[in-house]
Amino acid sequence: MISHILIKDFAIIENIDVDLYPGLNIITGETGAGKSIIIEAISMALGSRADTAMVRAGRSKAVIQLVIDESEIPDHEKTGIELLGREISASGKSICRIDGEIVTLGQLNAATKHIADIHGQYDHQSLLDPDNHIGLIDASAADRITPAKERVRESYASYITVKKRLDALLSGEAASKRELDFLRYEVREIDATAPKSGEHEALSNSLKVMQNSEKIFECLSRSYEAVTNGNPSAADNIGRALSTLRGICEFSDDYRDMANILSECYYNLEEVAGNIRGHMDRMDFTRQALDDTIARLDALDRLIAKYGGGAGDGIENVIAYRERAEERLSNIENIDERKAELAAEVNAARESLVAESLILSKLRRKAAEALESGINRELHELNFRDAEFNVRFAANEDAEIAPADFTENGIDRVEFLLSANKGQPLLPVARVASGGEMSRIMLALKAVTGDFDHIPTMVFDEIDSGISGVTASIVGEKLLRMAKTRQIICITHLPQIAAFADHHFMIQKSSDDKTTYTTIAEIAGDDQVLEIARLLGGKNITPNTINSAKELIALSR
Repeated sequence: MISHILIKDFAIIENIDVDLYPGLNIITGETGAGKSIIIEAISMALGSRADTAMVRAGRSKAVIQLVIDESEIPDHEKTGIELLGREISASGKSICRIDGEIVTLGQLNAATKHIADIHGQYDHQSLLDPDNHIGLIDASAADRITPAKERVRESYASYITVKKRLDALLSGEAASKRELDFLRYEVREIDATAPKSGEHEALSNSLKVMQNSEKIFECLSRSYEAVTNGNPSAADNIGRALSTLRGICEFSDDYRDMANILSECYYNLEEVAGNIRGHMDRMDFTRQALDDTIARLDALDRLIAKYGGGAGDGIENVIAYRERAEERLSNIENIDERKAELAAEVNAARESLVAESLILSKLRRKAAEALESGINRELHELNFRDAEFNVRFAANEDAEIAPADFTENGIDRVEFLLSANKGQPLLPVARVASGGEMSRIMLALKAVTGDFDHIPTMVFDEIDSGISGVTASIVGEKLLRMAKTRQIICITHLPQIAAFADHHFMIQKSSDDKTTYTTIAEIAGDDQVLEIARLLGGKNITPNTINSAKELIALSR
């Protein structure tokens, strides 16, 4: 549950620092005092989108902190969270924290979805829009339905992917057959030259050698002569120096080291001489070899210009192009076989999707039955004695599934129906429910789904909209009963509901010459009686309204 709230510089709130408790926490106050602003702050701390307009005028940032107490929650339902924080700067930045650690908004949302459930003033709209009804059913049995929805989503994605492949193949079949001759020509043209990986670079290097062979041979020859045939040669000189040093190696390690170095030089020089000789022997190029190399490079360059565009090695691009063309050619030549393969894959994917969709649909219908029963029971308890709530599925359970029925959310289309009075037909909720009836339906829905989702805190912002009198007392009694198993935070303007509070908080707004302030304080005893009397009689608090307030409080107990 939420055990403490700290709000600083949020809208008209300068500083609110208040404890909350288990049971029914009621918040009352004058219109415009800031009751709903507190709910907005709680919502942002739990991960709703930040609005920089909510930063108090003249301040740099708003700060919201919630202390979470999970001491009374079973271990398997605990989130492990102790402190939630949100900072919203006037410049537009928002910082989210869990137990002091900065997290993303998505992480905050995911971590807090089992901490509190907030019902705001405009959540009635979810009941008016049939597109939202299936989501409410799914939420009522999320532990069973969510895994089934994920399997349907995966099956749908697989089905759509393979179906797109088949559709693309069929739509391009005629064009593919026209492409056949052109692809065959391209593959034959590349194969006629038969380029090899790395060939262009090797031939280019060979051509450079051929075109400069006289200069290269002359330099190699002179180098070889200096190393081996001089008078004396370099090898002879190093050999004599080596022989002389070896004669004195016994006298010093330094002489031995110098001899070893000369020995290494001598053998390296011999190796170089052999390499030079080898290159000279291979320098015998014919004019035909030169012409052949030039012709081969020209052929490769023509292929590169036609098929080897783009970054990277041109001849490698040509080879890759040929492989793609051959693969495309194979696909076209075997298009009938590929069509059969894809059709079989589509049928298999469709069968899997049908099976998973039917499983999901059965789970939803079972959940809808439980939801119907629970909401009807709750509505009767909320003085809606002749009401009948019904969940209607668009198609019969045994109806054949058409491809158009498939969605990633299953095959079901659902709408909530209501008969508000005895003898009246079941009609869509949006057509028959008044504002007060919508409030009670939403409260009934929350009461039922709360038994499934085990969320420890429920927050209601003016759940009493459109009701009064006896019905308001019944709603208060319902909230009190719900608060036996979870924390309820409720904003109300009705004395009949406020009288049921386990803990009553009053919000007051005051102002001076410069600004406006909102404060909140827990009230009890005479202060609570006066606040209930204010709700009963407005400004004119009389002994009668005070007595009525005391009576309301007494009856609520």
